[in-house]
Amino acid sequence: MNKYKNILFEVDEGVATLTLNKPETLNALTFDMMYEVQDALSHIEADLSIRALIQTSAGRGYCSGQDLRNRPTGGNFVDDIMDCYFKAFNGLRTCRVPVITAINGVAAGGGFSLALTGDILIAAKSAKFIQIFSRIGLVPDLGSTYLLPQAIGRAAALKLMMTNDPITADTALEVGMISDCVEDDQLIPVARTMASKLAKGPTHALKMTRTLVDEVQGTAFEKQFRRELEVQMDLRESNDGLEGVNAFLEKRATQFTGQ
Repeated sequence: MNKYKNILFEVDEGVATLTLNKPETLNALTFDMMYEVQDALSHIEADLSIRALIQTSAGRGYCSGQDLRNRPTGGNFVDDIMDCYFKAFNGLRTCRVPVITAINGVAAGGGFSLALTGDILIAAKSAKFIQIFSRIGLVPDLGSTYLLPQAIGRAAALKLMMTNDPITADTALEVGMISDCVEDDQLIPVARTMASKLAKGPTHALKMTRTLVDEVQGTAFEKQFRRELEVQMDLRESNDGLEGVNAFLEKRATQFTGQ
């Protein structure tokens, strides 16, 4: 039985599946959703019978990014995001078991970042990736400036971040950003086969393999996640930042002035 409102979580034969389940918003990220992801991950940490995790999304889109209307009331915005979003994203990056991300559609903005938290990324051929942040006068956040350059290199990452050009799953595979690209109807079966294979492996050794790969960066992910938010706060109050967000919410073209 699923106890969540924003995600689905199930376990079958040692494989957990965590599905973002707000298809009407293309699975836009909210505080409630991220807290539910944290809770599901805590269940994985406690249940040693779970040996692998598939993270995917419901509907035609993987994730449209952060819901800009869903903001905390009161408190410190940066601290609130770190407590909620960072803990969910980092929980996926440091999960006790291998994480397979099955990307079933468009991954935009923060959804692009979320996809990159997995260990093995499998995308449907129809999937696309787009940064989108500069389109609304903001900087990439939720770990984008850390994860994307690591995945494809500085120059390629900056091009995607500055131009907002979308890339297809085929191109993402060519540049090494994802692990596999499969036919749409094979996405979950392929992810399930991979998860089942990893679930039969030496779980602790697999986790420590990931730890060694990431260890050289130390606490850089957390520091960069916070730094992005600090810069974002300043930009949200700039002329272009206000114009970008308002134009996005009002569904109209932006008129940036460079200020």
